[in-house]
Amino acid sequence: MKIIQTLVCAALFAVVHAGAAGAGFQSISIPSPNGAPMQVDIWYPSPAPVATRNMGVITQDVAIGAAVEGSRLPLIVFSHGTGGFGLSHYDTALALANAGFVVAALTHPGDNYADRSRSVDIMARPKHVSGAIDYMLGTWQGRTSLAPGRIGILGHSAGAFTALVNIGGIPDLTLISTHCKAHPSDFACTLLSQNKDQLPQISTVPTKALHDVRIGAAVIAAPALGFTFGATGLHGVDVPVQLWRAEDDVLLPHPWYAEAVRTSLPKQPDYHSVAKAGHFDFLAPCSAKLSSLAPQICTNGNGFDRELFHRRFNSDVVSFFTKALSPG
Repeated sequence: MKIIQTLVCAALFAVVHAGAAGAGFQSISIPSPNGAPMQVDIWYPSPAPVATRNMGVITQDVAIGAAVEGSRLPLIVFSHGTGGFGLSHYDTALALANAGFVVAALTHPGDNYADRSRSVDIMARPKHVSGAIDYMLGTWQGRTSLAPGRIGILGHSAGAFTALVNIGGIPDLTLISTHCKAHPSDFACTLLSQNKDQLPQISTVPTKALHDVRIGAAVIAAPALGFTFGATGLHGVDVPVQLWRAEDDVLLPHPWYAEAVRTSLPKQPDYHSVAKAGHFDFLAPCSAKLSSLAPQICTNGNGFDRELFHRRFNSDVVSFFTKALSPG
């Protein structure tokens, strides 16, 4: 009898799980501020049953194009690192959607895995974020479900620098030259030296105009160019910040990046230093296919367990945004 009961329970669990409501998903193209199309991947709470979907280098359990469930939902914008794309942090997006958030993850035009033509034009990125927020609040079919006063941002690497500018940071880009003379092997320095033909594209002077006051909280992971904010460049930041550093980050080594941000912020952030983690461990755990195509972003050093870490990371991100963007 026990065996039969166990088999029945297992079968019921499988049926319920296969048809469970969870996250809806859309992938759309919107105009960017410079007119070029910008891909945005969107996750959101939905009453529709989910199914496992193969999306090239990843699979995820979502309901494609399903209806949005809920009202006054908080919105989180994701900004990926150099050469990334909208699905770079899909597991974190799913965790947020399943917790009642809407996530809009950009694929930055000219700085993604398929197009690196503007990979050093980092000051174009904050405008992409503001353009995505404009679209989500003003045009997206689920806009009436959003709470305009509950908006956050999550950024990794160049995306973390982007997020810092969007929440009021003003970098001094002239510091890059000085830093790179002393540390030519840092990722930003090698990127600049390999893309000197792109330098004339960098025309945007950092100003307060790039501050998007609609953003009320930020998760910053392994921020690029942290040293450019100097001692006072982040003094205009007045929103809650959760800051993450990978202790074994050889691309953006300590103390010129996350540590420089931590000491420049006017208020102590919710700070996490992750032992044995590398720069790319903030990306979603890699599928076998992605590991074969891009082993450099999938290989974990020192026995670091990325899947185990992401259970903690995703939980902490959800908790932070839940508290920071609470209706009260």
